[in-house]
Amino acid sequence: MKIIVTGSIAYDYLMTFPGSFTDHLLPDQLAHVSLSFLVDTMERRRGGCAPNIAYTLALLSERPTIMATAGVDFDEYRQWLESVGVDTSLITQVPNKFTASFFCNTDRQNNQIATFYAGAMSHASELSFCNMEKPNLVIIAPNDPAAMVRHARECQELGIRYIFDPGQQCARSSGEELKAGIVGASVLICNDYEFELIRTKAGLGESDVLARSEALVITRGADGSSIYTSVGRVDVPAVPENVIVDPTGVGDAYRGGFMKGMVHGATWETCGRLGSVAATYALEHVGGQSHAYTWQDFKARYEAYFGTLEIAH
Repeated sequence: MKIIVTGSIAYDYLMTFPGSFTDHLLPDQLAHVSLSFLVDTMERRRGGCAPNIAYTLALLSERPTIMATAGVDFDEYRQWLESVGVDTSLITQVPNKFTASFFCNTDRQNNQIATFYAGAMSHASELSFCNMEKPNLVIIAPNDPAAMVRHARECQELGIRYIFDPGQQCARSSGEELKAGIVGASVLICNDYEFELIRTKAGLGESDVLARSEALVITRGADGSSIYTSVGRVDVPAVPENVIVDPTGVGDAYRGGFMKGMVHGATWETCGRLGSVAATYALEHVGGQSHAYTWQDFKARYEAYFGTLEIAH
């Protein structure tokens, strides 16, 4: 199966604040916020939505291809991705630009305040699906908004099955940009807050999405996920974690697990369950690419919670 993952490539700078952000937000001063949080720890991690999703797919014995842009500081990252089974042949390095960077501060309640520098990601719209072998499945994950619109349009024109995952770009994208990606997508996937933004900005509710798509997937954090199709709604619980370490990359891991099910023709419920198991592994580690497991370990954890898993290795 040829799987192409589009989305941001970034370095993550992950920090932890030993208190609660909300304790320092004064309701009568929100128009004049000026805050600085002294953090206890900081780690630099390989990140970005596309590599995070591709990494989980590689752990699950797939060979995904990333189509994205990176900067002059990407060589070591490329070597790492190839070493874990990710095809980087469609990643373009942009001269005189740094790879995008994600600066994220997490407090004790797992609230996060983040800043994102686009860097080389701003060139992602220069990449195209034209003149390549037609993939079996594509995910359009958070990226430069113009790139997301272009990639969605090309998938529609070329008859490529794709997942639209607007994620953090829901806040920046216009209603028309969101519609351009959603209309024609096989699957729309987002969290519950992002879906309310889609409802408000694009005027699309559950029934509107399902009139054009195979499925709508809404993730709900500790409450699991809900999968809507033409035959109804299925709720999939989150898999209990052994320890909560870091929520960064959990949603990307869910998407990788979900895609594993899709490319093997699993039921929507099984896809969601695979996503839940993958997400919990990520939650138990720092960043989106520090967890590791064999297919046998993953399958055993799935079956311990959900019962028999019947898809190919």
